[in-house]
Amino acid sequence: MTQSVVVQVGQCGNQIGCCFWDLALREHAAVNKKGIYDEAISSFFRNVDTRVVGDGGTISKGKICSLKARAVLIDMEEGVVNEILQGPLRDVFDSKQLITDISGSGNNWAVGHKVFGSLYQEKILEKLRKSAEHCDCLQCFFIIHSMGGGTGSGLGTFLLKVLEDEFPEVYRFVTSIYPSGEDDVITSPYNSILAMKELNEHADCVLPIDNQSLFDIISKIDLMVNSGKLGAAIKPKSLVTSSTGVFKKRQEKPFDAMNNIVANLLLNLTSSARFEGSLNMDLNEISMNLVPFPQLHYLVSSLTPLYTLADVNIPPRRLDQMFSDAFSKDHQLIRADPRHSLYLACALMVRGNVQISDLRRNIERLKPSLQFVSWNQEGWKTSLCSVPPVGHSHSLLALANNTCVKPTFIELRERFLRLYKKKAHLHHYLQIEGMEESCFTEAVSSLSALIQEYNQLDATKSMPVEDLPRLNVAM
Repeated sequence: MTQSVVVQVGQCGNQIGCCFWDLALREHAAVNKKGIYDEAISSFFRNVDTRVVGDGGTISKGKICSLKARAVLIDMEEGVVNEILQGPLRDVFDSKQLITDISGSGNNWAVGHKVFGSLYQEKILEKLRKSAEHCDCLQCFFIIHSMGGGTGSGLGTFLLKVLEDEFPEVYRFVTSIYPSGEDDVITSPYNSILAMKELNEHADCVLPIDNQSLFDIISKIDLMVNSGKLGAAIKPKSLVTSSTGVFKKRQEKPFDAMNNIVANLLLNLTSSARFEGSLNMDLNEISMNLVPFPQLHYLVSSLTPLYTLADVNIPPRRLDQMFSDAFSKDHQLIRADPRHSLYLACALMVRGNVQISDLRRNIERLKPSLQFVSWNQEGWKTSLCSVPPVGHSHSLLALANNTCVKPTFIELRERFLRLYKKKAHLHHYLQIEGMEESCFTEAVSSLSALIQEYNQLDATKSMPVEDLPRLNVAM
């Protein structure tokens, strides 16, 4: 069994991380009734005897004493991390795995990347090495951050380069939350474009998630619940909500529910690494099978059934409907329509009581309506994990390497250029040591080159699929 380390950076990264650890603990508690520290739990948690000082307290098997998350928490403001340390999860985090400052990055990528990056590089490295030492077989770093602020975008992408230099063999999976067009951080287009260049160069896989999509999903769920169509019985042991009044409160604070959607995505993504299944998919297989070209590593994710996230007692929909939903734009965690774009590859990660025959049948059914690139017509990767999410019979996470991410990047570039043409707020960045105007031009060129690669692929859409001649082998 392999282990992974979660690195949560900035306010958004730490809030999503907190949801992930909460849900992961509940999921393992539902399966692991005897309280034994097994391989499934070891993938993301250490077992520690708190009576022993130092690393001697690590226990590899037997009864669970005290679980510690394989996590590094970084934020240049103390607020969110302090909140976590005062909350119900305080004992899950080792105080040695936290890095905080008090000043914050002021929504400035340059402060996060250049100032705090050099200031905290050694400290971050020390924490990462410590986390790696506690793993028998470290396979993956999960980085959770947002693109629009200063710490998440700046320090989050600085960290990627550090990981690449220090652990070149370990996969770097990045969950990046992209700002919506109505974002209240005026400099978010600058921060996002500067961060994109780093993601292009130093990440193995990026799961771009759009704040607006998350908000739309939550709004739809609220609408369905409040219309009374689905029956408003909230599940008592809810996996997603923390209080029964969640639907009343959501108008004021939708972020908890939005963060939970991302946390559920990560739970499904890692389910094969944590639990048994008839068809396992290693995390490294995602990168191997879904990323044919190094820079085209942006994967569109969709989650279904979405009522898994609504905590509403709804009769389970037909299994085939779940597969259809995964390819509809309403279930994408980024505003995109993959059906009308070109697929490079696609992974289906199924959980629960689903047979391989169900998988094959649905792939054959959906295939004619999906356009795959001519040289990868059979570009499907599948996994079956036998443990479903708590309280549900099955779920599906679809990851698509699809040219439908292109409009998101084009829109981001347009918002960047609107600011940059006026040189608005530029002085805040240029006064930081090591930051020059060329950083902006290089970043936008990097994004334009990425968009161009997607354009070239889209241009092949109408090309006929050749049935290439094969060598005849004499028997």
